[in-house]
Amino acid sequence: MQEYIDEAEQSLLHTYNRYQVVLDRGEGVYLYDIEGKRYLDFVAGIAVFALGYHNREYNDALKGQIDKLIHTSNYYYNVPAVEAAKKLKKASGMDRVFFTNSGAEAVEGAIKAARKYAYLKDGRTDHEIIAMHHSFHGRTMGALSVTGNPKYREAFEPGIGNIRFADMNDFDSVLACVTDRTCAVIFETVQGEGGIYPAEQAFMEKIRALCDQRDILLILDEIQCGMGRTGYMYAWQKYGVKPDIMMSAKALGCGVPVGAFLMTEKVAAHSLAAGDHGTTYGGNPLAGAAINKVLDLFEENHIIEHVREVAPYLEQRLDELTRRHAFIACRRGAGLMQGLACRGPVAGVIGRALEKGLILINAGTDIIRFVPPLIITRENVDEMIAILDECFED
Repeated sequence: MQEYIDEAEQSLLHTYNRYQVVLDRGEGVYLYDIEGKRYLDFVAGIAVFALGYHNREYNDALKGQIDKLIHTSNYYYNVPAVEAAKKLKKASGMDRVFFTNSGAEAVEGAIKAARKYAYLKDGRTDHEIIAMHHSFHGRTMGALSVTGNPKYREAFEPGIGNIRFADMNDFDSVLACVTDRTCAVIFETVQGEGGIYPAEQAFMEKIRALCDQRDILLILDEIQCGMGRTGYMYAWQKYGVKPDIMMSAKALGCGVPVGAFLMTEKVAAHSLAAGDHGTTYGGNPLAGAAINKVLDLFEENHIIEHVREVAPYLEQRLDELTRRHAFIACRRGAGLMQGLACRGPVAGVIGRALEKGLILINAGTDIIRFVPPLIITRENVDEMIAILDECFED
């Protein structure tokens, strides 16, 4: 294992501080390293492997498509992408889909659509976007520009410009940022990297009303919190507050790199047109096959219903853990997207958990994030809590 780690450090650009383990294979909710050690996975590739590892039906669907056609470019139609768009429209309640290769690319497309929508109204190119402090939308220049954490942006400034930052769940702070140039408000329905903060019902409703009154577009980032993680296919559906544009990725492909931004028919008819946006790989047949099978398996295996059953148990066990350990300040989150806010850095706890065969991830320096495969059981929760209990005691 150490030989592989040493080679990686000599060959790969050092942009990640990786844990000292080389993973080899997965089965269900468990991962195995190249030496055979088993790990209970409560990260799921950062909320990606919703269906768990080595799902045979998913694997067979991809293998079947590989033997038929992997890529054509978007100069032509392909059946898997058309079927995937139809199913995703049904699952999301949106009207138009653009497939990308990642969540960050989906954010880029959403920003372009919002600015084009505003440009077609008045011909101006100085429109502003309101984003949230402590948000995270990706590492590309546009996504980075609306990410509300200066540490990610400062070395790469200037960004795309005309971005104002407000506070999540503080409507007055949003209102204070609105000008006659505001074209969009963008935020994660549940903030992930920023600390696992769900939007409040009143905040969502007030933002929606503001956007309707001023013809401002509401853009919701559902890249991490979407695809069933909160007990709804998309987290905004719980609130009954529909966005004008939304982004999806991560579990959308369950391991195949795919993303999408979606919009209402009104926005689609008055924003991006032929030649305004494109991608070579986005929505190719392999990506379409992955999305199709994921959405089919979500329905056939009643994944949403399962999340609603197991999530309250996870919350209960995390609350019990919080009461037992003074180092934990509180739990917060939604569904199977939970966080333990601690009274100090959590890197040591996460490292100790890895040694004991439990994979966890942080959100900031002092929050342990839980985004497991959506197929976890109560027994998996109990196993995780037992290990984590030992780690806090250590």
